Amino acid sequence: MSKQLTKDTVISILKCGYKVNDELSAMFKTHGISLPQFNVLRILRGRKGEAANLSTIQEQMIHKMSNTTRLIDKLIEGGYVNRFVCEKNRRKIEIFITKKGLELLSSLDLQLDAKEQFLLNNLEDKEKEELMRLLSKVQTSITSET
Repeated sequence: MSKQLTKDTVISILKCGYKVNDELSAMFKTHGISLPQFNVLRILRGRKGEAANLSTIQEQMIHKMSNTTRLIDKLIEGGYVNRFVCEKNRRKIEIFITKKGLELLSSLDLQLDAKEQFLLNNLEDKEKEELMRLLSKVQTSITSET
């Protein structure tokens, strides 16, 4: 494999990833949240009312980060999530999405669908499937190395 082709491919993946990140971040900013905050809300909604703790949320985050506690604090300030400390075990913290958080996500669903369509509008379904297959292969390669 050509060394230059490898470099160009990595650069292309980075550029594309940053562009997608920028587009989504700009959309979420208009609603007063960041992309990582949206990610936390999405994770909590997926739990269908079941509590989550910080480690569960961190494991499921798309972009792993050490400031998950700060993200949760900001979402609490906005009224999008609640945090409860277990009375029997004070180290156990349970995090739930609020009605306001669910309403925000609901209001974002159609807008996010449209943005995702826009981002991939040049690709046919077969090409999207192939891209997913190739990116999964890259991800597997990276994961097996770490």
